[in-house]
Order: sequence, then C-alpha cells, then structure tokens
Amino acid sequence: MYFELISYPFLFAAIYFEVFLLLTFLSGPARASRERVPSGATPSVALIVPCWNEERTIRGSVDSLLALDYPKDKLSIVVVNDGSTDNSAKELEVFADNPRVTIIHKENGGKHTALNAGIAMTDAEIVGCMDADSFVEPNALLETVPYFDEPKVGAVTVAMSVHQPRTLIEAMQNVEYILGIALRHILASVNGIYVTPGPFSLYRRAIVEEVGGFRNGHNAEDMEMALRLQRNGYWIENAYKARVYAQSPKSVPSLIKQRVRWTTGFLRNVLYDYRDMVGNPAFGVLGLIVLPLGFFAIVGGIVMTFIVVYQFISDSIETYMTTSGLPLSYILTPRFSFDLFYFPVTVFVTLAMVAALGSVMFIIMGKHISKTPAKLSLGILGWLFLYGLIAPFWLIRAVADVATGTRRPWR
Repeated sequence: MYFELISYPFLFAAIYFEVFLLLTFLSGPARASRERVPSGATPSVALIVPCWNEERTIRGSVDSLLALDYPKDKLSIVVVNDGSTDNSAKELEVFADNPRVTIIHKENGGKHTALNAGIAMTDAEIVGCMDADSFVEPNALLETVPYFDEPKVGAVTVAMSVHQPRTLIEAMQNVEYILGIALRHILASVNGIYVTPGPFSLYRRAIVEEVGGFRNGHNAEDMEMALRLQRNGYWIENAYKARVYAQSPKSVPSLIKQRVRWTTGFLRNVLYDYRDMVGNPAFGVLGLIVLPLGFFAIVGGIVMTFIVVYQFISDSIETYMTTSGLPLSYILTPRFSFDLFYFPVTVFVTLAMVAALGSVMFIIMGKHISKTPAKLSLGILGWLFLYGLIAPFWLIRAVADVATGTRRPWR
C-alpha cells in the first residue's frame, strides 16, 4: 500500500496533463489553427540535408525533395556530406549536374556543423533541415510555409510517421509518432513545443543566424535550437498535415540506444543550459507545464518501474509461501472463472486505466487530424503493453549517464 501511494502523484500528473491537452485542443487558438486559410505565399526555401554514412537512403531522400510541389525557382537543395566513410559521396554523384542541388563535402564535424555549412551556402528566406534517411510527401512545403506568415514564427514542425510499418516494434513507434502529431498540434497553439524534430523542420533563416546557428546541444541539436528560439521570444508552429516519413529503429537494442540519446539530450539541455526556463512563467506553458512535466515523467517512469518490480517480487514470495508444500500439479491447475465482480478495482488500477485510455484517445486524434494512413490496433497494443517494458531500460541508463557524465556515441 505504501508503494502504491508513491505512484499516485505521477498518475495524477499524467491525467492532469491529458486534461490540459484536451481543453487546449478544444480552445479557440487550436481551432483557429485547424481552420486557417493559407495565404498562398511562396518565399524562397533552401532545404539542407546533412549526410553521414547514409548510402542506403540519401538518394531517395533527395529525390523526395526534388518531387516537392513548390515553385522550382524558389526551391534549392543543399546536401552536406559530413565526412562519410561509406559510399554516400558516390551515391550523390547522380545529382552533380542538377542545378537545383548543391553538394558540399566536408570533414566530419557533427550534424550541427553540417547544418551551419548548408545554411551558409544560401540566402533563402526559409531553410529546412531534413535527415538523410527521411523523405517527404509532395505537399509538405505548401502545408508548412504559410505558417511563416506570422513574423513571430521562428520555426515550423511537421507530422512524422513511419512508412508502412511491418513489425511490432515499427508499429509501436508509428503509434508513438502519431501521438506526437496530436501533442505538437495542441502545444503549438500555446507555444509549448520544445523540439524541432530532425527528420524535417523549417526555420526562418534570419532568425537562425540571429540566435547564432546550430550547436551540438548534447547530441540533440534540434531540441537545443528549439529551446533557444523559445528563450529568444520566437514562436514554434506545427503543420500537422505536412508529412515526413522517418526511419525507425528495427530492433529493441537500437531503439533503446536512440532513446538514451534523446533522453540524455533532454536532461542535459533542460538541467544544464536552459534550467532558467523550467518553472519560469515568462515562458508560459512551456516553462510552467511542459518542461517540468517532461522531467517529472522521466522520474515517474523509473519510480513506477521499481514499484512494479517490487510488487512482483513481493507477490511471488507470498505465492510461494502460500503454496509451499503443495504438489506442483495442483498449483498449476487453473481454478478461476472470469467475473468482473472479482476484478481488482483499486484507485491505482483506475487511474492507470484512465491515463492509458487518454493516451489512446490522443493517438486516434492525431491520426484523424493528420489523416495518417495507418492501422492502429497492433501499434496501440505494442505501445500499451511492450513500450512500458522497454522504456525503463533507456530511462535508467539515461539518468545514470547524466549523473556520471557518461557520453555515448551518436550511433
């Protein structure tokens, strides 16, 4: 019972955040965003593609950019080969004679240096940054660029999903990305976005240069840039109908490695470089709710894991003591009938179910507003029952890495 009480603040926080999201989704600013009419403006756009050892995907990524439905005289593409050691440079040769594609070869310096090198090659009003293993749908720019009509907008994020997820791991991540679509759409209406995802985000070039360009950001340059834009008073919007397909980890170990990088990036940026924003009313919802609850969620995930493990061990010992001396055949013989009357309806179970159902509601909402072509059943099952088993591994490792100062390689 004591350990169950410890879990209540985390469950209440989750439900509080879900209620806040729902009310914000129904609010005037969010409705206005869904009803906005694009101005039709087509400013000059340069799309930067940093590339490091992406021989398998780089050609498809650039091809998707060349297929964008946007005035060709207003769109340029800059591919920055950041010291690749595979055949990426050879794959890029096919675009050498394309007047719309500029290829830069440089020594490896990290993704942030590649982005800055690409931005330095253009004077376009809008710059976009796309990972070399992603690809966009043709309408992505036309859906995204109109959000820059507002001078206060410094960046615009898009809707990410996994292209044709086939395995349970991919389907689970796709559902998580669809949940992210709903969250970013809602938080954009109150300027609460704290990351401009690397797969595809657009920025006003003059503002990027004004705040000093991209930095390493503890291997989370997209998060660091978003927080820096917020600190400088700029708005981050979300184009929830502009789609980018991102490559997702194919195995549990690679998923854990990716999420360790994301989580340590969040912790180091928020606790070190931007701790002045946490709890600061000057940054509105971002400072008072999003960043504190993000940190609280990490702590809660670890605490809940220890509670579940403790409860499992405790129940196992109790079961062993109760059945000690009985024949194994008797113990293993089922002696129960399913009856809702005997379902253990406790405060803990009720809150956990409400929180889970709330998450499913936002997943369905994200699919609906973005019209994501995906079947959700397998992914939702994986997200509800498998995600919680895997997440503690990266949460605990990330917290341990930050506490000990451990720096892991990007890949």
